[in-house]
Amino acid sequence: MIKRRFGSIRRLPSGRWQARYRGEDGLMRPAPITFERRADADRWLAQEELLIANGDWVNPDAGLVALSDYATRWVKERANLRPKTRQLYEGLVRRHINPTLGAMPLVDLSPARIRSWRADLIEAGVSPTTTAKAYRLLRTVLATAVEDRLLRDNPCRIRGASAERPPERPTLTVEQVFALADGMPARYRALVMLGTFASMRFGELAALQRQHLDVDTGMIDIRVAQVELGTGELVTGPPKTAAGRRVVAVPTQLLPDLRRHLESFVGPSPTDLVFAGPKGAPLRRSNFQKAWQQGLEAAGLTGVHFHDLRHTGNTLAAQAGATMSDLMARMGHASTRAAQIYLHTTSQRDRVVADALDNMLTARSGTRVAREPVGASRVDLGNDEGPEIRGLQRGAGDGNRTRTVSLGS
Repeated sequence: MIKRRFGSIRRLPSGRWQARYRGEDGLMRPAPITFERRADADRWLAQEELLIANGDWVNPDAGLVALSDYATRWVKERANLRPKTRQLYEGLVRRHINPTLGAMPLVDLSPARIRSWRADLIEAGVSPTTTAKAYRLLRTVLATAVEDRLLRDNPCRIRGASAERPPERPTLTVEQVFALADGMPARYRALVMLGTFASMRFGELAALQRQHLDVDTGMIDIRVAQVELGTGELVTGPPKTAAGRRVVAVPTQLLPDLRRHLESFVGPSPTDLVFAGPKGAPLRRSNFQKAWQQGLEAAGLTGVHFHDLRHTGNTLAAQAGATMSDLMARMGHASTRAAQIYLHTTSQRDRVVADALDNMLTARSGTRVAREPVGASRVDLGNDEGPEIRGLQRGAGDGNRTRTVSLGS
């Protein structure tokens, strides 16, 4: 045996070299492999000594806990998770992580094993979105294991694997939105309008109370949202993020419809739900689906989800000239990522921008150019009521039938 200042090395009968040292826990820790050359054994010991000196040493036995046990405990210890998020995480662990990786000790999770697991999910037909969610959750769980000094490094290193790339969702025309709303049962007509032109989520609309809707000022105070769990339980609470707690302006063209809705379908109490089932029960996606299908069939639409109304409203707001901060506030998002989706330049908007520049350049000569391409939106910022979308046609090819939709401030 060759003694060193740190650790020791000995030559085995096979001719290979074994290295070991005394860890911070006082136990002798052999290298996980033997080495062909003594220099390689020396190098390994030097690396372990440096880890101890820097406070980065990880007890090899600490990572022997099974991933299933650690991941389950990880979810349980996240006290601030929203009920729907907790249910999502538990399902991802149960259905997509544990079946393949759950029995493995944390220390056995190598980058190669993680790549194989992800490839198996994709081959088994798990959707790209769900695969990305599962990978992102696993990466976060193992990052905590690194912080807990159960692992030295995070084995989740697949570039871009956590990014979700859902397929492009349909954007409805204003005419299609009104056709859909007209085809719905009367009690849900305003629901479609607010889902589109106020960019509200289904859960926000389901929890909306009379006291949160001011039809005189045209403002909605969004302070609660409803979540339906897989068990059927309805949970009502504050929005998921602070940005979700917001005030949204209602287009003035919709206020007469909202007044009629309140008179016909909403009780007098401030806490009465604005949108409820025919018998007054809280709105559920399950009992709303029949009415939704009725509206789609009446409008001649297929493959449209309720959330596509919000996507449509955000797109219209961007076309109307909403800025990044405008969109973030209206959508209830704290990050810019979602708002950026709606700010991509279209040829129609580029024409409007070019015409606006044209007007600036020609103003000096007193000749103002005011071209408006057919079907284009015009932004009017010259009043105190906020921007308006003008020229949103209800009838294709009918240049005289227009609907003005004010998006508020």
